Amino acid sequence: MIAPNYKEQYLKTKVETASPGDLTLLLYEELYRKLNMAKMFFNQNDHEAMLDKIHGARSIFYELIVTLNFDYEISNQLKELYEYYLRRINEFTVRKQEEILIEVIDFARDYAETWKKALHIVKSSRG
Repeated sequence: MIAPNYKEQYLKTKVETASPGDLTLLLYEELYRKLNMAKMFFNQNDHEAMLDKIHGARSIFYELIVTLNFDYEISNQLKELYEYYLRRINEFTVRKQEEILIEVIDFARDYAETWKKALHIVKSSRG
């Protein structure tokens, strides 16, 4: 049977076969994508679409928080960091100041890039 939406099927397969590290990367990349789209919709004055993307970004932050392993000290630090950016997103939705959104976008981009590099190092040292 041929999937009607190849992009959705590809993403579904990618998520189902991903390692925990790869899943975290997917979350960071999707967070970055949603925030960029929110910025685009904000600049187009399409607040309904913007809020939809902001809601998706919030959901990703919550997912990142619930998947933390608190056996490691860094998880507490990451939780605080994610909560900070959740507050910044909420601040943006109230104040409508683009620079707040840009701050969160920069975080998402930097973490996606850093996580991607870290995964590459881990995978290349294994094999």
